[in-house]
Amino acid sequence: MYVRRRRRTLLVGLAAAAMLAGGTGAAAADSTPAAAPTGDGARALCKRVPKIDRRIDRALKRLEAGADRRGSIARLQQRVDNAEKAGHAEIATYLKDRLAFRKSLVTTLKQRQKDLAGVRTWCKDNDNGAGES
Repeated sequence: MYVRRRRRTLLVGLAAAAMLAGGTGAAAADSTPAAAPTGDGARALCKRVPKIDRRIDRALKRLEAGADRRGSIARLQQRVDNAEKAGHAEIATYLKDRLAFRKSLVTTLKQRQKDLAGVRTWCKDNDNGAGES
């Protein structure tokens, strides 16, 4: 009885694998590659500028907040200090790496904020990219 059930399960599994293998080959042959973009997406980007700006502001506010705010650099620094005081070297090393990344994130977000100001000006001067596709 046990051998039969095992053999049946094996056969069903092999049949399913064969169907999947055969199906993916036919589906891959029928699909056509996506067309290359024809524009730079200026209109869509101009539309999203306010949302992007709010997200960057919110992230910077969180990162630059005090130690009482989750996700802030100060809070993570406090955790590093606590780990070092407790003698947890591995934890402190891990947290220091996260802290270094979080600090670099501030620089990146500030650069994006400057870039977005340029995009906002371009959108204002070019009717929000209405002539672009």
